[in-house]
Amino acid sequence: MYGNSNQPIIVLKEGTQRSKDKEAQFSNIDAAKAVADSVRSTLGPKGMDKMMVNSIGDVVITNDGVTILKELDVQHPAAKMVVEVAKTQDTECGDGTTTSVVLAGELLKQSEDLINANVHPTVITNGYNMAAAEAVKILNEIAVDAKNDKMLKTVSDTSLTGKDVGDDSDLSHLSDIIVKAAKFVADEDGRVDTKNIRITKKVGGVIADTYLVQGVVIDKELVHSRMPKISKDAKIAVFNCGLEVKKTEIDAQIQITDPSRMNDFLAEEEAGMKRMVDHIKETGATVVFTSKAIDELVQHYLTKAGIMGYRRLKESDIESIAKATGATICGEVNELTEKDLGTAGCVEEKRVGEDGMAFITGCKNPKAVTIFIRGGTEHVIEEVERAINDAVRTVGITLEDGKVVAGAGAPEIELGIRLAKFAASVGGREQLAIEKFAKAMEVIPWTLAENAGLDQIDVIIKMKSAHENNKDGKYFGIDLDSGEPVNMLDKNVIEPLRVKTQAVNSATEVANMILRIDDVIAARRAPPAPPQGGAPGGMPPGMM
Repeated sequence: MYGNSNQPIIVLKEGTQRSKDKEAQFSNIDAAKAVADSVRSTLGPKGMDKMMVNSIGDVVITNDGVTILKELDVQHPAAKMVVEVAKTQDTECGDGTTTSVVLAGELLKQSEDLINANVHPTVITNGYNMAAAEAVKILNEIAVDAKNDKMLKTVSDTSLTGKDVGDDSDLSHLSDIIVKAAKFVADEDGRVDTKNIRITKKVGGVIADTYLVQGVVIDKELVHSRMPKISKDAKIAVFNCGLEVKKTEIDAQIQITDPSRMNDFLAEEEAGMKRMVDHIKETGATVVFTSKAIDELVQHYLTKAGIMGYRRLKESDIESIAKATGATICGEVNELTEKDLGTAGCVEEKRVGEDGMAFITGCKNPKAVTIFIRGGTEHVIEEVERAINDAVRTVGITLEDGKVVAGAGAPEIELGIRLAKFAASVGGREQLAIEKFAKAMEVIPWTLAENAGLDQIDVIIKMKSAHENNKDGKYFGIDLDSGEPVNMLDKNVIEPLRVKTQAVNSATEVANMILRIDDVIAARRAPPAPPQGGAPGGMPPGMM
């Protein structure tokens, strides 16, 4: 910076890097496009997988957009904003993460021409906001109702397609499980809290061995080998306290001067533990779960009373057991009453591979269920878990909203056509931005065709023609096997409306945020800390 006397005025700290105007904008846009390009090849049922190896050698193989971006160690600030888009999309919808990132990257790519033509970023962002609002209106217009189980299963099938979840029979089997699980935990208003759908996995068997447990599966073994292995018509006590002698709140010491009093002290401690178990037995409990420890003596008395016991459960496990069985979580053993007990048709310890697991089944009206995943390798079941997580969320939001749109690029082509017409009605410089927004929508069908090995230009031309010349053209997407436009409602390829609206809104927001940055000031990084220890050669400081 220079003053009136042409003398430099030092404002920033030495070593600070600064880029302004177009240089800053294009640098940020390039970073965002790089993130979008990194996941672009995974989009759609023909998308490829990525293998990521971290610094300690752990391997992740997936085509799930948000998982890939979480694993990448992204440093550029603008790139991190795009990663946040994927995380938001995953939180809100569970699916469409790759779509939102690719769309954000394309919106920024389309804006480059406008910036080079000296269209102000504020004009571009205004146009993008107008286009996004109109796009959401159009999506609501072309959406169809989805209330029956067949539609829900189709939504799940579409979400699972392209993930590494086996063949068509495995996909159909998993979709049946997912729809049942979502309907089990749905409340009276149709809202689905997917946290109540637990996913437990064990290596072994094949994907087709995955099944739904109407209750909870806990990856814990009985605390004592001689306890019963099964309890029919179980009465379940749930604690978040330890079943042991309580320690004092403050440090305390007991001094025993008479050796004979030592036996009295131990006998009283033992009697206290026996009373604890007697109280549990009096309530009628046949199974005990606790998030804390169970003393060895208490284990002994529980075994003698024929009561199953499990300890050191996670808080999430405790809450799920309470929801599934109707039990009340107790903070004190003495507070337990018969009304606090939960019920289950059966609590059984089963061997799964080399480990014992507790299966709590036959719950009357479970508000927590478990999908128990099996698969041949650790990588397979991890990818199946990611796929099921996505599908559970998509089925959940479909149950809540009751609206779906056709898949396979159909809504994006319809948006592109309608937004181009909308742009002409707006006028002004914003019209240019809306036209670019409409053009950006084509990136989704373009990428689907690219990943399927089809000619992208031919596919886009055929799809536009089908949309403009057919009564039900708005439902026509790309058949990735033949490359021809097909009615996706007839082909059972549908997606939740919320996935598309969220993708459009979040992609627009991040594109606008990046476009509005015209100055990047980066402080010089601190030098690495010197190694710990004395002066070189081990001499004390100050000596040669």
